[in-house]
Amino acid sequence: MRVSAIAATFNPFTSPATPKLTQTQSSFPSPAIAPLNLITRENQELSWNHLNHSNSDKLAKNWMEYQGINNWDDLLDPLDDVLRSEILRYGQFVEAAYRAFDFDASSPTFGSCKFTKNSLLTRCCIKETGYKPTKNLRATCGIQLPGWVDRGPSWVSTRSSWIGYVAVCQDKDEIARLGRRDVTIAFRGTATCLEWLENLRATLTDVGGRGGGAMVESGFLSLYTSGNATCPSLQQMVREEIERVLEMYEDEPLSLTITGHSLGAALAILAAYDINTSFNNALPVTVLSFGGPRVGNQSFRCQLEQSGTKILRIVNSDDLITKVPGFVINDDDTTVNAAGLSSWVQRRVEEAQLVYADVGQELRLSSRQCPHLSKGGVVACHELGTYLELVNGFVSSNCPFRAAASRVLC
Repeated sequence: MRVSAIAATFNPFTSPATPKLTQTQSSFPSPAIAPLNLITRENQELSWNHLNHSNSDKLAKNWMEYQGINNWDDLLDPLDDVLRSEILRYGQFVEAAYRAFDFDASSPTFGSCKFTKNSLLTRCCIKETGYKPTKNLRATCGIQLPGWVDRGPSWVSTRSSWIGYVAVCQDKDEIARLGRRDVTIAFRGTATCLEWLENLRATLTDVGGRGGGAMVESGFLSLYTSGNATCPSLQQMVREEIERVLEMYEDEPLSLTITGHSLGAALAILAAYDINTSFNNALPVTVLSFGGPRVGNQSFRCQLEQSGTKILRIVNSDDLITKVPGFVINDDDTTVNAAGLSSWVQRRVEEAQLVYADVGQELRLSSRQCPHLSKGGVVACHELGTYLELVNGFVSSNCPFRAAASRVLC
């Protein structure tokens, strides 16, 4: 038995809302992908065309493999260039969710989306995506707090806040390149005080639905299922929009890709579970998770696998957030611990509902292998920009970071 990654109460999900990034560019030795630009959040453009690649026919013909139908076998080590491009493309959808969020605590619009739905991607300087945002999504804190909290400043009292959006591919050329019409849900990470409080509720609770002992982190489930008189739950908004999309495009090849960073990665997994539970595998559901924490227990993982949900967890091994919350206990290990300590720890952890299980297929990266990221601190290891740069430069486990990959962050 092995007990690893202890973090029952420390769950510091960070959001990369404030870094000032200057424009840089990366060059790839392979002709398969053109350079990726990652630029300042405030006013610079992320060029979508830089993610288009010459072997688009390969994506169109094999899109189900790139969506994980075979659990990304033979695509992760070494990292397939088409898959790399797709991961970076979906990462930019998450970047747009950060850019569009109003982080200004002194603003009367704190916690909302700064842009209209139709202009969201354009105003976030992400152009020519071929996607059209169709639904804004909000998450609501379900913690019962004293009444005086609601009379406090907005950064304390904001219970419902904009968390992301749904976008549907509408461009014929992009649909042809992808091989299907893709629906994307993108979630940002933690931004408000009450979201932080939800993050810290690390004990497991029954997820409902199919039963079978599936349990997930209390705070994540609260943010997904809570609503109030003025704002429906995130769960309700997601279900209604997916139902509408399914009815509209029922005669077309369709995929659903849910992506998020940090807290957003956890919500992406909950949304995928909920959609597959509610819609009976009506379409292939794929999750691309950047720097996500653990979400549920072993039964939850089994139900995700049985439902056909495909999850690719992009993990920086130097990122603390990917190691929390709770404990992971592997019963098949044969390690011997003095004085029966391991069995005592296991009983206490199980009683406290803190036994978690990692889900999905993992693409493991490391800041220490990247020359210009190796000296970054704890916060830098978790930033979305760090993850995109690591994906940009990763080759394989034998060659973790190619020397020819230029910096895309500074």
